[in-house]
Amino acid sequence: MTHVLIVDDQALNRILLEKMLLEENYKISIAFNGLEALEVLEKEAIDIVLLDVLMPVMDGFEAAKRIKQRYNDVYLPIIFITSLEDQNSFERCLEVGGDDFIQKPFEKVILNAKIKAHSRTRELSKKAHQQNTLLEYHRNQIEREHEIIEHIFNNSLENQDKFNDHLDFSLSPASMFNGDMFLVAQSPIGNLYCMLGDFTGHGLAAAIGALPASRVFYTMVQKGMAVNDIASEINILLHSLLPEHMFCAATIIELSASGKSISAWLGGLPDAYLINTDGEVKQTLESQHMALGILDSDEFEYELINLEVDKNTRLVLSTDGIIETNNDADIFYGEQRFLAALKSKPMISSQRVIDNVNTFANGSEQLDDLSLVLLNCLPLTPEPEAKEAYSNLAFNFSLSLNAQQIKCTDPVYDVVNVLSSVEGLRSHRSNIFLLLSEAYNNALDHGVLGLDSDIKKQDDGFFKYYELREQALSKMKEAMIIIDMRYCPDTLCLYFIICDSGRGFSSDSSKRTELNAEFGRGLSLLEEVAEKVTYNASGNQVELCYKLL
Repeated sequence: MTHVLIVDDQALNRILLEKMLLEENYKISIAFNGLEALEVLEKEAIDIVLLDVLMPVMDGFEAAKRIKQRYNDVYLPIIFITSLEDQNSFERCLEVGGDDFIQKPFEKVILNAKIKAHSRTRELSKKAHQQNTLLEYHRNQIEREHEIIEHIFNNSLENQDKFNDHLDFSLSPASMFNGDMFLVAQSPIGNLYCMLGDFTGHGLAAAIGALPASRVFYTMVQKGMAVNDIASEINILLHSLLPEHMFCAATIIELSASGKSISAWLGGLPDAYLINTDGEVKQTLESQHMALGILDSDEFEYELINLEVDKNTRLVLSTDGIIETNNDADIFYGEQRFLAALKSKPMISSQRVIDNVNTFANGSEQLDDLSLVLLNCLPLTPEPEAKEAYSNLAFNFSLSLNAQQIKCTDPVYDVVNVLSSVEGLRSHRSNIFLLLSEAYNNALDHGVLGLDSDIKKQDDGFFKYYELREQALSKMKEAMIIIDMRYCPDTLCLYFIICDSGRGFSSDSSKRTELNAEFGRGLSLLEEVAEKVTYNASGNQVELCYKLL
């Protein structure tokens, strides 16, 4: 029911208006002057004000002005009731906020028509206000959620500022929480891993995949896993976690501690480039695979690109927001402008390239995240550690893993953590990890499971190899791997024996050389790091001596 406030100091006018409106079933309130009208409005929900102009205490001009100032969220119509006929009076009524006029003596039909017309306008205004209030509430909720997500995600990022000589990167989000992420970590043997990812969507939708993916990345780097294994694990996670229309285009790379080689898995991002310090392209690296989260584990593609690099080489990674930036003429920035920007200055910074993109955009709205990574292929110098005395306590321990434990545990990481807690051994963590991981993985893959690395030479060889590995692991019922470790403070040596229940594998030196050259990780690594490596006749046991000094 429309609620009308009649404001008039003349009793006859009030009575006449009230009678007319009650016959039309309106709810009525009465005020004798402008000040009383303001008091009524404070207490009751009024829809229309019929306001006389000339009144004592507070006239209609002042009352209308104050009403419009106080109740401006929703349209509250003021219809002046007046006997004034001069033009100046009408203009002043409009200036103070009047919305319409009705002259005395009152015409019932005209009065009712005006009230109905303004009532409809008020109802539309009320609905719009309700919708705006609801939208504001949801906007505040989303902003709050984004702030929480941004806080959590930023706290989950590790090591981004630890490699300033090697990494120059710029992330320019299109929204509070962006769909791009850049992860950095160093493995126990000193290799530098980076992942640049571009999730579909922004805000909460992107965060759903970014947070767990970052945890997988950091965990697997700490275990020294290969780049394609990391990609596979993240793919399995995202495929099970995200809906079909969501995925993550990504490039994952591993720079060797020597700074001389790079392994890269490229899935869905724009071309990467190897450039020299002057920005000239030495090699273009095209994406080879589909984005993470699209294929199931059986279809996943493992192939890597392996590159030789030097200290004058830079690797350029970017998301599609850069080349797809458009200007006010709706022209894309494109690949050629991007390559020209990289050549515009020796050792150009990522921020300078982003500034060039923004200058090209010429104020056009940023529709996507702009992310650029420049990796300088330099050796990774380990952080200097204060020398600590070696423990004088001799000790040894042994682990015996059965088939079930082999399937569900990775003992190397735990053993390395235990040894790293011993006084004097922390600084040798990387070498200890390398020795144990190579020996254990060879015992498992080639000893217990009987896999042949020659499979990797075939088309889709990596996929076939890991498919066979998973099948062999799932079928394995009886197996044993034993890890014996002994520390001798007199000789300052660590002694390891890794023995498996398999048929053994070839330890022939020519075979090891071939494996190492083809796949980058092999048994020859053991001989480079260990003081002494000895195999038994059947090849199912290796003894390692690692000298601490």
